[in-house]
Amino acid sequence: MKKILAFTLALMMLLATPVFAAAQEESDLAYVQDKGTLVVGITEFEPMDYKDEDGNWIGFDADMAAAFAESLGVDVEFIEIEWDNKELELDAKTIDVVWNGMTLTDEVTEAMECSNAYCNNAQTVILPADVAGDYETAEDMADLIFAVEVGSAGKEQVEALGYEYTEVPSQADALLNVKAGTADAAVIDLLMAAAMVGEGTDYADLVNTVNLNSEEYGVGFRKGSDLADALNEFFLASYEDGTMQEIAETYGVQASLIDQTATETETVDTADAAE
Repeated sequence: MKKILAFTLALMMLLATPVFAAAQEESDLAYVQDKGTLVVGITEFEPMDYKDEDGNWIGFDADMAAAFAESLGVDVEFIEIEWDNKELELDAKTIDVVWNGMTLTDEVTEAMECSNAYCNNAQTVILPADVAGDYETAEDMADLIFAVEVGSAGKEQVEALGYEYTEVPSQADALLNVKAGTADAAVIDLLMAAAMVGEGTDYADLVNTVNLNSEEYGVGFRKGSDLADALNEFFLASYEDGTMQEIAETYGVQASLIDQTATETETVDTADAAE
């Protein structure tokens, strides 16, 4: 009887060992802290992620990501990615997080473990200033050809309208197409438009016109990642001590911030996705 009991206990321990090991391996927080670097997937997207004169990544998202990495006791590394491949990059562990003004759509929250929302945004139509008066509503724009970033919320809005579009690698490229006249209009993030379009910018002859929706930004991790909860806690602490507001004011996005004290510090699931 004792031999049978001993064999049973040994078998149970043997079976439990890989489960325990797998549970340890599933901690993204431990994985990032062990390797000492938080690798952040981004695209060039002023005022969230862009380079200064010395080639360093700055912006509201970049500065917040650096502060979050510091809170974890690790360095931060930024890698430019193809936006349409962001989930593949996460799953392959070439990056640890997507932090780039990412809209919390159903598709995103189903594919990633997402943080709580931290910024309000909208998809807005960019037009040459000299013709903007001819297109006062989305319905007026049915004959236009749009430039949209591949895999973006802007592309989704144009598809929903049933309008013709051309896909480009980034929102910055979408603006270039309108400026060059190879597209009639672009749809980009409102926060980006506020920083890059209009008087005093490189796109002084362009204006943002009609907002096509309202949405919220979040940060994405691998599905099931415990880093999402860690970031939610960081968001709350940085909002309460004023760090988030201070960084937002540096880049002019303070009016879009979402009050983190009014948001439960839990990972956003599909039901919480932005409309």
